[in-house]
Amino acid sequence: MTATYYQLVKDFQKKSFVNIYLFYGEEPYYIDELSDYLTENVLTDVEKEFNQTILYGRDSTTATVINCSKQFPMVGERQLVVLREAQDMDLKKDENLSLLLSYANRPLQSTTLVICYKYKAPPAKLLKALAASDKAVILESKRKYESDMPAWITTQVKNSGYSISDKAALMLVEFLGNNLEKINNELGKLYINHPKGKVITEDVIELYIGISKDYNIFEFQKALAKKEILKVNQIANHFALNPGENSIFKTIPMLFSFYSKVLLMHSLPDKSESAIMSKAKLTSYNKQDYFDAYRNYNAKKVQDIIGWLRECNIRALGIDNYSTDQGELLRELVFKITH
Repeated sequence: MTATYYQLVKDFQKKSFVNIYLFYGEEPYYIDELSDYLTENVLTDVEKEFNQTILYGRDSTTATVINCSKQFPMVGERQLVVLREAQDMDLKKDENLSLLLSYANRPLQSTTLVICYKYKAPPAKLLKALAASDKAVILESKRKYESDMPAWITTQVKNSGYSISDKAALMLVEFLGNNLEKINNELGKLYINHPKGKVITEDVIELYIGISKDYNIFEFQKALAKKEILKVNQIANHFALNPGENSIFKTIPMLFSFYSKVLLMHSLPDKSESAIMSKAKLTSYNKQDYFDAYRNYNAKKVQDIIGWLRECNIRALGIDNYSTDQGELLRELVFKITH
């Protein structure tokens, strides 16, 4: 059967375990979180010495995994076998896969086998067999889109007993993208230094993580959307003077994605706010910037901007450009967009 991350966490907290877990998918964060929880909590410290086995796909065979899983616990009532990096095993060979399938049909009741298969899907036959079993649980860990990240951060912070402002969440996304592990690590630093009773604001992010609350891609995007020329140029100059932290190769994709959605908004036949938010996949966190840009730039202008972004990216790569640095390219791009 299949389950969600939060369903599994609740089961684990109740000490309710099945015989086989398969955690797989593009996002390694949930796979690591769940497997780490099991290695920490299924067995007592004494039982771990005798009944816990950690294997790695690159160094193990299917036969090794099955043999370990068929052993009976030496102390206590359960043993735990964790197979990490299972994607490194050769499961395309029928003889290897058949061993796993055979065990999946009749797992040892006293064993919990955890299979961690990262970045891709395991063989379809294995998925099908485990999905049909009442002694196995499957979780697919999907990669999150950046548009989903502010809400994810807010939920994570809330579950930890804290609260965070919308802008602070956006700043973390701009700085760390959709890397869940990095974001969670940075949040951990905030929890150590920040009292639970106070909201985590952009000032807190700037103080403890070092992300500027005034000079970041979201403030740049907001200023461009509103055509606040002075602020746009101030941020562009800051980016130009600090190319290490504000690479043009990070700025251009963000702006390309932004203006591509604005162009989509212009093309929609239904101009109602609800229809635009649905089709362009806008959220309550970012919708104002998009609607500001939609009002301030007509479709032809947005098409030109997208063309200039492509041209700027090519020149930043050194094609047809022998002397203009990133800062000058960005200033030139800003002038074209705002005039």
